[in-house]
Formats: sequence, structure tokens, C-alpha cells
Amino acid sequence: MIFVDTHTHLYLKEFHEDCEKVIQTARDKGVTYFFLPNIDSEYMMAMLWLCISHPRHIFPMMGLHPTSVRENYEEELEIVTNMLAEPELKFWGIGEIGIDLYWDRIFERQQISAFSYQLDLAARYDLPAIIHTRNSFDIAIKIIEKKNNPLLKGIFHCFGGSAKQAEKAIALGFKLGIGGIITYKNSGLQKVVEMTGLEHLVLETDSPYLPPVPHRGERNEPAYLPLIAAKIAEIKKISIEEVADVTTSTALSLFNVKS
Repeated sequence: MIFVDTHTHLYLKEFHEDCEKVIQTARDKGVTYFFLPNIDSEYMMAMLWLCISHPRHIFPMMGLHPTSVRENYEEELEIVTNMLAEPELKFWGIGEIGIDLYWDRIFERQQISAFSYQLDLAARYDLPAIIHTRNSFDIAIKIIEKKNNPLLKGIFHCFGGSAKQAEKAIALGFKLGIGGIITYKNSGLQKVVEMTGLEHLVLETDSPYLPPVPHRGERNEPAYLPLIAAKIAEIKKISIEEVADVTTSTALSLFNVKS
């Protein structure tokens, strides 16, 4: 079986001491492709270096994370724009972008502006947008609907919304990123996944965050991705092999990666 982790932050400090071991452990479990979303300019070079070190398996994305949107967000967006225009670099998605209103709403206007701008970048470069929506799904959906751009596509990362919200995202041409939350007993996500066609789902860990059961409270790793696949298989009463085959095909097609 081949798995794709469509969202992992392997370049963060949590992996500095054993990153190569973490990657090999995941590959031993069948996790063959890793997609790394950017956060902001502080993390960019660490992300790129890791991808350069594993060019056939680890792929960078470029974007400004909503929680990094501050007073200087326009400067950060200029860096994102310049990196995407760099002819010697290749990026496989625009992300991680979106709106996060969980902590506060101080920079809500700036987050909306940055999100809208980066959606336009995704359409311009024909790249999938990797969208973070925490306490903001309906706002993000309205922005996408208003753009009415058939070139927009991507993943609603760490999806944890309702069945109705899932339908809206899928209708707009987006996939749902399913991570460790699917294994949490009271998440409500299991019913949504049961009702959603497998072809609309992709797998992710968001490591080092949100580890699946039985690893809650630990550092999350891409090696735990098969646990997420196994839970989806259980919910849908299909084999884990089918989950792996379909989600891998969907992810590689979305990111335009030849296996």
C-alpha cells in the first residue's frame, strides 16, 4: 500500500533531532509522499532544504498561514509572490492559507485580505489551495463562491465541519483533508466521512499536531497515517487497501505528481 500525507510540518523544531528517522519510519509504513505547507518566511528555508534533500518524496508548498498574518502581512505576501515567481523553484500547492478566528479576531480583516489574495495566486499558477479554516469555514466558503473561479481547487485541511459544509466544499471542487480527528470518539466527523464519497477525501496528519488514537498527547508523525486510513476503512466498511488506493490516486492527481 502507498499512502500520501497531504499535510505535514516535518521542518518544525519538534522534528529537528530525528527528522530522518521519522521519514524512514513513515516510509516503512507505506507513507511514500509528503506535502509540506509553508507557515511564513521564518520557516521557509527549513522547509525548502528538507524538500531538496528528498526530491522524489517530499514536496513544498508556498503560502502565508492565517495565524502569521500580522501588521506586516503585505511584506509576507510579497515574499510568497516572489518565491512563486522564482524560475528555479517549484511549488506544488498554495498553502497553508485561510482564516483562523479561534484565538481572536484582531487581524480578521487582514486574514481575509491575505486569503483572497492567495486564492488568486492558486488560480494564477493552477495549483491546489490548502485551506485552514478554524471558526471560519462559512466565511471562507463565501469568499470562494464570490470569486466564482473554475480554476480554484484544493483541500479543506483538517476538515472537521458538518455534512452540509462538506457538501459545499465538494461542490466547489475541493477535497476534504481527513486527519487524526477522525479517530476521536466525540468529534462528529465519523458520520460526515460515512456520508461522503471516498473519492472526495485525502489523508493528512498535520504532524506534529493532532495525533490519532492511540497516540493522543504524543507528537504526531506521518507514520501514523495508516491509523487514519484504517479508521476510514472501518467507518465505510471497506478495506484499508481501497482507502489507500483511492486517496493516494486523488492526492497525486490533485498535486499533479506522477507516481
